Amino acid sequence: MGSNDFITLFFLVAAVLIFLQLRSVLGRRTGSEKPPFDPYSAREATKAPASDDSKVVTLPRRDVSEEDRFAEIDAVAKPGTPLNDGLRDLLKADSSFNPREFLNGARMAYEMIVMAFADGDRKTLKGLLSKEVYDGFDAAISDREAKGDVVKSTFVGIDKADLTHASVKDDEEQITVRIVSQLISATYDKDGGVVEGDQESVAEVTDIWTFARDVRSRDPNWKLVATESEQ
Repeated sequence: MGSNDFITLFFLVAAVLIFLQLRSVLGRRTGSEKPPFDPYSAREATKAPASDDSKVVTLPRRDVSEEDRFAEIDAVAKPGTPLNDGLRDLLKADSSFNPREFLNGARMAYEMIVMAFADGDRKTLKGLLSKEVYDGFDAAISDREAKGDVVKSTFVGIDKADLTHASVKDDEEQITVRIVSQLISATYDKDGGVVEGDQESVAEVTDIWTFARDVRSRDPNWKLVATESEQ
């Protein structure tokens, strides 16, 4: 074998070894990768894209008995209460529902929505809100922009998040959550003057938010359908 053939063989072997190493480190796409994280629905089911049109196939969750699923409900809502009854109805309509996982997702979604509104991030809001709620947020952002106002906010954290109501009506699941958060926020006019809020102090904010999802839909996402501030 000539020197040129030896060099060619050497680089060929090296290329193969590099390819195998990269594949072991980076992995390969198999068609079963998880889709982007949905903050509203921290489900245990594994989801995979069914086709190029972004349809979602939800595989069965791990085998959990009905008794265990209802025990998860009883852990967050006292048995015999309207909330417990509503959560049980919801679980019967959607066997993948888990109240604690939903609360964790709702907390993350709350922060995303609050900060997206402050930043005027319509793209993020559109994916998380119902059309009616989005239209209200969009109008408020447009009014702010027309005045030249700017909101500067720092999300400190959520002190408490509790389920207050759950129901299934006309194939739509609805859950209401009472959220107490800490926020630093101030609105500045075009000249830099503070017109609302205080950038130096932490304010406690209590919101009553309702999320909904169509149980017939293959889309696992929940959307914010109603907001209310507790005085």
